[in-house]
Amino acid sequence: MAETLSSLQDLKSAGAAPAPEAPVHVQKLDKYGRAYATGKRKNAVARVWIKPGTGKVTVNGRELDVYFARPVLRMIVQQPLGVAQRDGQYDITVTVAGGGLSGQAGAVRHGVSKALTYYEPGLRPALKKEGFLTRDSRVVERKKYGKRKARRSFQFSKR
Repeated sequence: MAETLSSLQDLKSAGAAPAPEAPVHVQKLDKYGRAYATGKRKNAVARVWIKPGTGKVTVNGRELDVYFARPVLRMIVQQPLGVAQRDGQYDITVTVAGGGLSGQAGAVRHGVSKALTYYEPGLRPALKKEGFLTRDSRVVERKKYGKRKARRSFQFSKR
């Protein structure tokens, strides 16, 4: 029969299972000393490689300013580096496909954040607090039959 425990000391001595430890995040690098991560947003997928350097960002073989012409998109891509206070310390190479420019910028941000945590695991709490490590799951809602768009109905005509 089970013994009755009358105090916390009895509970401790009864062999309670130890609390599971938090996962330890370690540095993940390829043979060239780069960290690789995949970022996603809407229908865009970005493959990101980072390595120590002068802060050069290349997207699909073009400079960041050329590929993302709008300042807002460039700001979105640079956000993780600003939060981690690593501006100008890493060279970033990106190949991105699918979706539009806004989705691609979000995918690059997600990929850069993940790659930074793989290169420097100590940056993970700061990036996670800002929400950069979470994949934004919002996607376009599908069109329904009998409707003009996903929710918009056809114009009603009384006569």
